[in-house]
Amino acid sequence: MLTLPTVQARIVRIEITSVQSPTFEGKVFGKVGAYEKLRGKAYGEVDPSLPQNALITDIALAPRNARGMVEYSMDIYLLKPLKLSQGNHKLFLEVNNRGSKLFGGFNNSSGGNDPTTAAQAGEAFLMNQGYTLAWNGWDMAASPGNNNLTVSAPVATNPDGSPITGPAYEYISFENATTQTFTLAYPAATLNPVGATLTVRQRLNDAPTPVPTTGWEFVNERTIRLLPAGTAFQQSAVYELTYTAKNPVVAGLGFAATRDFVSFLRYAKADDLGHPNPLADDVRYTFSYALSQPARYLNDFQTLGFNADEQGRRVLDGIENWLGGGSGIGLNFRFAQPSRTERNRQNHLYPEALFPFAYPVLTDPLTGQTAGRSARCTAAGTCPKVFEINSANEYWVKAASLLHTDLQGNDLPDPANVRFFLISGAQHGTGDARNRGVCQQCQNPTNAEPALRALFMALDQWVTQGVAPPKSRIPRRSDGTAVLAVAQPGAFTGTVPQAALGWPSIPGVTYNGLITTRYQLDFGPSLSKGIITQYPPTIAGWPVYPNFVSKVDADGNEVAGIRLPIVAAPVATTTGWSLRRAGFGENDGCEAAGQYIPFPLTSADRLATHDLRRSVQERYRTHAGYVEAVTKVAKQLVKQRFLLEQDAQKYILEAEASSVLK
Repeated sequence: MLTLPTVQARIVRIEITSVQSPTFEGKVFGKVGAYEKLRGKAYGEVDPSLPQNALITDIALAPRNARGMVEYSMDIYLLKPLKLSQGNHKLFLEVNNRGSKLFGGFNNSSGGNDPTTAAQAGEAFLMNQGYTLAWNGWDMAASPGNNNLTVSAPVATNPDGSPITGPAYEYISFENATTQTFTLAYPAATLNPVGATLTVRQRLNDAPTPVPTTGWEFVNERTIRLLPAGTAFQQSAVYELTYTAKNPVVAGLGFAATRDFVSFLRYAKADDLGHPNPLADDVRYTFSYALSQPARYLNDFQTLGFNADEQGRRVLDGIENWLGGGSGIGLNFRFAQPSRTERNRQNHLYPEALFPFAYPVLTDPLTGQTAGRSARCTAAGTCPKVFEINSANEYWVKAASLLHTDLQGNDLPDPANVRFFLISGAQHGTGDARNRGVCQQCQNPTNAEPALRALFMALDQWVTQGVAPPKSRIPRRSDGTAVLAVAQPGAFTGTVPQAALGWPSIPGVTYNGLITTRYQLDFGPSLSKGIITQYPPTIAGWPVYPNFVSKVDADGNEVAGIRLPIVAAPVATTTGWSLRRAGFGENDGCEAAGQYIPFPLTSADRLATHDLRRSVQERYRTHAGYVEAVTKVAKQLVKQRFLLEQDAQKYILEAEASSVLK
């Protein structure tokens, strides 16, 4: 009798479609040597009846192959030492952001979606240490083209083969007065606008006004426009569309795709057809790095138990999450839109930020539900070590404090496997201090990448050598560095009182305390199955989960967190929040942006403008005094393991080359 192998979710076929060996024009990375680039596709399948996979929304309604398995495929991309024996035998998985690679700044390179030249390799922080770099498609909403990484997942249908339909929601806003159409995430089940609703408002907390059905139409099943034809959407106005959609993709397979790909690279010899694993017998440790959207993906990846493969083996040993906030990604839902992200003005009504927020198992006093991000991996013995790193922006617009508090806003002790870090005063990414965009003030140029590199080295040492990591650096109520948000009943946002924050009144700068508040929203009785029946949910009367931000000093700079030289030896006030300027929803939140508000140069300037902040000259007296202050801060951060020596030297050299008090 023929004995069939045990059915397991796995990568069944891997196709390497192009090899560039060596890549980077043959550039040699120290003792590691040259690298090569492999591109291709991986094909996987999962058993929908297994508990590990059955939690994927609509997988039971996905088409199956002859073996009863649900199939998917994804783009893959590898940068590996030409001689694996000369590498460090560690896998660095960057979880891509909407299909794109964003590792460039972290790697001290130009990055890009297809790095090829020696110049694009740059200083090559990772390659010089011998890491193998890997990427895979996971996001069904990622656009093809531009060397983006995509995934192909099936459409779910009813058991009789008819299309699945259900409520869908679109938040629509354009920062221009010329856009005339909007593309829907899912096709409309009918082109008749009766039964669909389009509303508009000028500011987030205004009452929405319905747009009559004579004022808009479905151009086709994936597009709407205003009427008469040629009418543009109002600049920066908030439109919201609810309609009946069809053909939901089984988006949660994106979690299985990453699980199975990393497991294959780590544990497999070859695929089912005998094609060799290009990293066979090499990978000893696995790490991930994610920036923004994919950091939220990895939060849910852990919560849903995908850090264990089908054989119960750990997938990722270490996770460095940057800019994930206290949120998930809303991927494992019918009609998922993982490209959406909530901030203090946009996308509040998508299922991104649902309990659980924190790693320990807690009971939600609002719903009675008990859960935690670490619950499944603790039961399976597969928990990774995690650094959750956030900017000030995530605390102001994504309620990041919920990562490390209970549901009453009280501090929690750090889990044994997780540390938390705030990059003080930073916005969501590095801004341009010469450009204000649609905001009232210029953006915040705080660059967290030097701290991210140092923390990654600490994470590596924690995983591979058992070296204890730096202690968490976050605002805490217990040490007086946190200030609670105050909810506004019936509004999307709350406020942080100016006096409680310690914010100084700065000439020409508006402070209204605007902050995201986290509501317990009702998406309907089938939410636990990943199916939303009430869309959009109402916020009126729903309770709030308390959240907080760091207090600030007399300059308006945050007191908690990792204070990089731009904050600890400042020449300006830096914030993680910003407000919109006139014409763009004035005084609503300016989303991901922060502010860079220079100090007066001299005491005379300070007195002339009635600025309460000390002038640059009063702080440092001379250029040499400024360089000395930066040097002191940088060296202290090295001792605390928040900067690497080479990055500290860069700060010092930049201070010496600056025009401050010259």
